[in-house]
Amino acid sequence: MNHPESRYSASIAQNERRESPFHIDFRQAPFVAIWEVTRACNLACIHCRASAQPKRNPLELTTEEGFALLDEIKRFGDPLFVITGGDPMKRPDLLDLVNHATHIGLRTALTPSGTPLVKNHHIQALKEAGLKRLAISLDGPNAETHDRFRRVPKSFDWTMGIVRMANEIGIPIQINTTIHRFNVDMLDQMYETVAGLPGMALWSVFFLVPTGRGRLEDEISAEEYEQVFNRLYDFSRQAPFDIKTTAAPHYRRVVIQRGGSRVLGAIPQDSDIARAPKGVTDGCGFVFISHVGEIFPSGFLPIDCGNVRTSSLVDVYRNHPIMVDLRSPDRYKGKCGYCEFRYVCGGSRARAYSVTGDYMESDPFCAYQPNRKESAA
Repeated sequence: MNHPESRYSASIAQNERRESPFHIDFRQAPFVAIWEVTRACNLACIHCRASAQPKRNPLELTTEEGFALLDEIKRFGDPLFVITGGDPMKRPDLLDLVNHATHIGLRTALTPSGTPLVKNHHIQALKEAGLKRLAISLDGPNAETHDRFRRVPKSFDWTMGIVRMANEIGIPIQINTTIHRFNVDMLDQMYETVAGLPGMALWSVFFLVPTGRGRLEDEISAEEYEQVFNRLYDFSRQAPFDIKTTAAPHYRRVVIQRGGSRVLGAIPQDSDIARAPKGVTDGCGFVFISHVGEIFPSGFLPIDCGNVRTSSLVDVYRNHPIMVDLRSPDRYKGKCGYCEFRYVCGGSRARAYSVTGDYMESDPFCAYQPNRKESAA
């Protein structure tokens, strides 16, 4: 059954189809597939989604199972493939995995932890293997703030060193920053720090989801979300790099309200990894594979929909009832289900699940009150 889109969602959908070179039916394929290759990590971050531990799990997918997984991801077509953790540098076969991904034609990005494990020769080898982007987390504008979040002294310095090495070697940089109550007042300083880094392609601003070691009490308020969104939009009008949000699809509504739809389909400097042509959310343009092969709608929505050891990733993404639900905005409960922006936002399904226990509920950290009259039109 076709559902009429509101004038807002119809307008932005038309704009995105026109401006993006990527036309993807999210019912059939994700825009991005992320594999958490390990949960081992030498950091001890306060809000770690993965609840990372120092040692590797012996039940992690093997190298050969990893190759098979990459082949399966390629069956989707041309999704962006991201290797994450934990810390992927803890996998001795990391270079083999990147080599295989490149060989079969996957555009590949990597998110190592900010530790001394990342050396110049590692980055050089990864570039030669075909790595398209390196993403590193930076959660404060200075060492005091960042190291307190990561709970390891010198993490800030190590992170800055990785950025410099990647820039010198010629791999585009993505900075990931998680917004929470400890750093929300430092947003302007954070932007200035990121803007001063060399080789920047994208600033991906994450918003806390109370899962893993993330705590509900460390969330910012719905009103603060609005303030941050508007400030990010201001930054996006002047930044020489792209800015996007993660686990905060309602940023798209703020951008539309401010008349800046073009930024939603912007393409960063490294065109090998372009922005999605429309909003990517849990199970809708996004799929996540855990270190032991579990298939999740996203890392922040760890609902087990199957395992790549026993199920087809392609089949699970396309047909699992939970995945289908997540791609059905008219089925959402509460105000998310009738909001005029539900087709371009839809709220965070992960945050709804973590707070209410129901992934179809309204996003509890959205301040917007939908126009019922327009929604019913």
